[in-house]
Amino acid sequence: MDQTEPARCTVCCCTLVNRVLMVLFMALLILAILSGNLMTLAVVLGTKHFHTPQGYLKASLAVADLAVGVFVVPLSVYAEVYLMATDSAPEWTLYNSRSASFHPCNVIGPVFAGCTLVSISTIFLLTIERSIAVLRPLHKGSVITRKRTTVLIVLSWLGSFFLAVSPMVFSSEIVLEYNSCSRMCNYALGTIGEFPSRAWNILLLFPVFDFTLLGGTVVINVVSMSSIRQHSKRRKHLAEREHQSTNKPTFSDIKAAKTIGTLTLAFTASFAPVAVFVVGNVLGNKWCNFSFFAFWILATNSCWNVIIYSVRDQKFRLCAHKLLVPFRREDATAG
Repeated sequence: MDQTEPARCTVCCCTLVNRVLMVLFMALLILAILSGNLMTLAVVLGTKHFHTPQGYLKASLAVADLAVGVFVVPLSVYAEVYLMATDSAPEWTLYNSRSASFHPCNVIGPVFAGCTLVSISTIFLLTIERSIAVLRPLHKGSVITRKRTTVLIVLSWLGSFFLAVSPMVFSSEIVLEYNSCSRMCNYALGTIGEFPSRAWNILLLFPVFDFTLLGGTVVINVVSMSSIRQHSKRRKHLAEREHQSTNKPTFSDIKAAKTIGTLTLAFTASFAPVAVFVVGNVLGNKWCNFSFFAFWILATNSCWNVIIYSVRDQKFRLCAHKLLVPFRREDATAG
């Protein structure tokens, strides 16, 4: 599939200034993803308070986001810097994964798709964990254990990456290529055939899987938020009996449920444009400009988690502050 310079110029990044700004945005995104998610891992793994099923799930989410900043975005930065420096695209961006023995997108494409699916499944598991804590607080300790959570995390990673490579496994028509519109490694048809191709039906597995999990996550969050709202009303207007007070969610559980709800809304908003783009591609639309914004909106989601934790979770914020204090003291001493 020929993805040469004319295709690039359909995106509003053809001038040197715009390209420099785009590379600067990508570089800042890498910095934000790495610093934010390394901070999350440091807080979760280095603080005993977060050695819980919820903490394990947050660590899994941070690792998936970290992989995007380590593998996915840097490849796009390299391709764009190479283009600016030599005035020609890297050779591997001009052909697909079937045209050579090794193509960077053979690795980067499944990594981005797999980590996105891991993020969605992890948010779903976080929502389940919080809903049990809110709706069935007495059963939380017996139902939600660290061992079960670890098994679910492993299964989510295995299942997500199996789904990520399934388009190439189950269809000889689907290949990976560096898309000149999105500036990322995307799935594409390796041959031009009659439309619609059966291969696109396999690609539809991604939005179907994602929207199924996200839809279920939203529904569970709505149920949890309704229960929290009812509990708040009872606490304000009714004198609760002593035996009732043992069967209610704690303040920290309620706060955590609201945090996960915010996380769900952020991820749903960032994923929706990509899902619309995939469906549009199946229907035959190219949407070059839209694909660029859709995929990079999704990529920016990898640095939102730590921001949401810092705003919504006071304990996370305090632990992060303690980790940063020694660095600030060293800077002050050096000054």
